[in-house]
Amino acid sequence: MKKITAVVRPERLEAVKEALFDAKVSGMTISQVQGCGNQHGWKEYYRGTEVLLNMVPKVKFEIICVDDEVDGIIEIILDVAHTGKVGDGKIFVFPCEEVVRIRTGERGSSAL
Repeated sequence: MKKITAVVRPERLEAVKEALFDAKVSGMTISQVQGCGNQHGWKEYYRGTEVLLNMVPKVKFEIICVDDEVDGIIEIILDVAHTGKVGDGKIFVFPCEEVVRIRTGERGSSAL
């Protein structure tokens, strides 16, 4: 099993979520997060004072899946979240050693 974490632009939230649902991705966790990457934020002026806003709002998707679904899920996220501009986000893939469904006690891929 793998854990896919994708950090994308907030305006791509609904499109990515719907594309994953259409692909029958069975479950995901979505969080609103803040961070910075290569763009390091931007400058704005508040009451005549320059303010550096270096924490950019993003949306984080977390998905646990079996190994053979990873490439397909990555392709869906890439296709839908891509704008070609700095700040499109990143996708991370981690090994997931165990999943346990609390309600039934099922373990492994049957708990997904």
